[in-house]
Amino acid sequence: MRRIRYESTGGPLFLEEVAVPEPGPAELLVRCEAIGVTLPVVRKVTEAAEPIPLGGEIAGEVVAVGAEVTRFRVGDRVTGLCFGHGYADYAVLHEAMASPMPDSASSVDAVALVRSGLVASGALDAARPAKGEAALVTAAASGVGHLAVQLARARGAGRVVAAVSSAAKADFVRSLGADEMALYTDEHWGEPVDYALDAVGGDLLTPALAALAPGGRLVAYSSGGGTIQAYDLLVGAKSVIGFQMARIARGEPERYERWRTELWRLFEDGALKPAVHAEFALTDAAAAHSVIESRSNLGKVVLRP
Repeated sequence: MRRIRYESTGGPLFLEEVAVPEPGPAELLVRCEAIGVTLPVVRKVTEAAEPIPLGGEIAGEVVAVGAEVTRFRVGDRVTGLCFGHGYADYAVLHEAMASPMPDSASSVDAVALVRSGLVASGALDAARPAKGEAALVTAAASGVGHLAVQLARARGAGRVVAAVSSAAKADFVRSLGADEMALYTDEHWGEPVDYALDAVGGDLLTPALAALAPGGRLVAYSSGGGTIQAYDLLVGAKSVIGFQMARIARGEPERYERWRTELWRLFEDGALKPAVHAEFALTDAAAAHSVIESRSNLGKVVLRP
């Protein structure tokens, strides 16, 4: 089978031929039909000290199952998070990380919706939103952000502000249900909000925190780091909450499953519409990474083996 790999920090990515892997006792072997490209994976290629497998979101058909698998069988259509080599024709997926796909969804729909939607759901839950509150979403045109905008609206936000890097993204974020759009470079991001979901971090933490009303909550789920001054929290009685999906997936499977169920329900009801910016052939993985690095995408970037 074909697989994308790299050998040193920064790449380049290259295609290699390897044997099809065997699933372990609690694993599924999936023939990949769609593979999600994410900023965390792109950052690992450019920043990790040592090469890592290019994993992430995959969707496709189960072609083999391990001896301990109970929820799936050969022929099932699934999506999930692959921790090993996911940029490949076939990938191994742990049963606990797998989710069945409804007949109404394509594999591209699945990789655009599930993992990014789970992160958006978790970040939103961490903010403890009340109906009618105002929400701010940074990176609002990204794979996670564009779903967070829609989920905030679906869960009763009274006003949704979408913060983006470029005015070219304005029409897109408004089409998702955002009431207002703010540019990262704007001096002020409009009227204060009750909670903010930040996927960027770094220097953007300061304006995101400043956008909060007194008592507001900032949920940080970016791998971009950043520093916040304690005084800035004290002045407005504001709080910062860190969210990590891996902790939920490993320690609270019932909650994880509840979010997955909600995502598919909203998708089938038409209330949640995953957007795909572009589809690339597996052999064009480097070009897909370039789109993510440029932050020009409107929605999800997908590889198709």
